[in-house]
Amino acid sequence: MTSTLPAADACDILIVGAGITGLAHAAEAVSRGLSVHIIDRDFHAAGASVRNFGHACVTAQSGELLELARTAREGWLRHSELAGFFSVESGGLAVARSGAELGVIEELAAARPGEVELVPAHDVHHRLGGSGDPAIVGGALLHSDVRVDPREAVGRLALWLAAQPNVTFSWRTSYRGSSDGVAQTSRGTIKAAHTLVCVGHDLDQVYPELAEEFEVKRCGLQMALVEAPGGRRISQAVLSGTSMLRYPAFAETAAAAALRTEMEERSPELLSIDANLMFTQRPDGSLIVGDSHITAATMDPFLDEATSDTLLRATATLLGTGPLAVRQRWQGIYATSARQSFLIESPSATVTTVTVTSGIGMTISFGLARRTFETLGSTRRLAASSAGGA
Repeated sequence: MTSTLPAADACDILIVGAGITGLAHAAEAVSRGLSVHIIDRDFHAAGASVRNFGHACVTAQSGELLELARTAREGWLRHSELAGFFSVESGGLAVARSGAELGVIEELAAARPGEVELVPAHDVHHRLGGSGDPAIVGGALLHSDVRVDPREAVGRLALWLAAQPNVTFSWRTSYRGSSDGVAQTSRGTIKAAHTLVCVGHDLDQVYPELAEEFEVKRCGLQMALVEAPGGRRISQAVLSGTSMLRYPAFAETAAAAALRTEMEERSPELLSIDANLMFTQRPDGSLIVGDSHITAATMDPFLDEATSDTLLRATATLLGTGPLAVRQRWQGIYATSARQSFLIESPSATVTTVTVTSGIGMTISFGLARRTFETLGSTRRLAASSAGGA
C-alpha cells in the first residue's frame, strides 16, 4: 500500500527531473504564477546538466533552434541575476585554421551581419591569451553566445526556486508513472494538474515506447578539466573546425562541404571520434575541454585513453602550447536521436515529456520551457484544472 503526500502538496505542475530542462520549466511555471513540485531521484543534479561546457551556443543554431536559443538566452541572463550565479555575455570565438574553415565563417558572417563578426588572425591569438596555433588565419566572434559555470548554475537555480512561494522539492524521489492527475513516486502519490517529465537520456526508463518510437538513445562524451596554460584568461567559448561540422548554422553553409573534405584529409583522428573540439573557461580559470561522441542504447562507463589523448593534444595545438595539466576527466551522457533535436510528447492528457535529443540542452531549455507552456494553454486553464482535481 502506497502512502499519499498531504493534500496541501497538490500542485499545478509536477516536474520530474531537476536538470536544466526540468528547472527551466519550473522557472517558467513560477513566472506564470503556478504552484510547482519538483522531484528527482538523486540528491542534486549530477547528469548532463553539470557535465557540459556551460555554453549557450546561440549563434550557431538556425531556424527553429535559433528561435528557441534566443528565448533561452534571455532566460539564462534573467535567472543568473535572480539566482546569483555566474554568467557572461562575451560570446563565442570560432577559430579558422584553413581557407576552408575561413570560408564557412565568412559565409555565416555575411548571412548574420551584426551577430557574427569576422576578426583577423592577430586578434584571435590575442583572445586565446596571447598565442595560438600558427596555422590560424582568422576567426569570428559569435556575439549572442552566453556562458555559465555548469557546476554552479544548476545548483544555484534549484536553490532559488526552492526559496520561491509555492515551490516544493522532493529529492531522492523516483517517478513511477501517472494516471488521472495522480503521479506515483517512490515516496507516495502527488496530485498535479499536469506532469512534465524531463529526465533526459533516461526517457527509456519511464516511457520506453516513446524512446523506441523516436529512436532516443544515449550519447557518451569524453571531457576533461585542465589548467589554463600560464594562467591565461579566455573570455569567449572557443570553437574549432569540427564545431563547424556539427552546429547547424555553420554546417548548412555551402562552404561546409569543402571543409568536411579537408577535415577528412587533415584531421581524420578527430572525425573518427566524432569530435567537437572546443573549450570554455570557468571562473576559477580552469578550462573545460572536449569532446568526443559515441551513441548506444546503454552506455558503457569505460573511458578510452587514446580518445582523451587525441582531444588534449588537439586542444594544446589550438592554444599553441605544450601538454595540458589535467585536473579531472569524466564521461558526459545526453539523450540523442537522429530524428529530431528535441522531443515533446504527451503519453496521456495530463503528462508531457520534454527531452532535448541533440546535446544543446543548455542552449535551448529556457526556450523549450516557454514553448511547452504556450502549448499546454493558459495559466488560468491549468490553475482551474488543479483546483478541480484537488
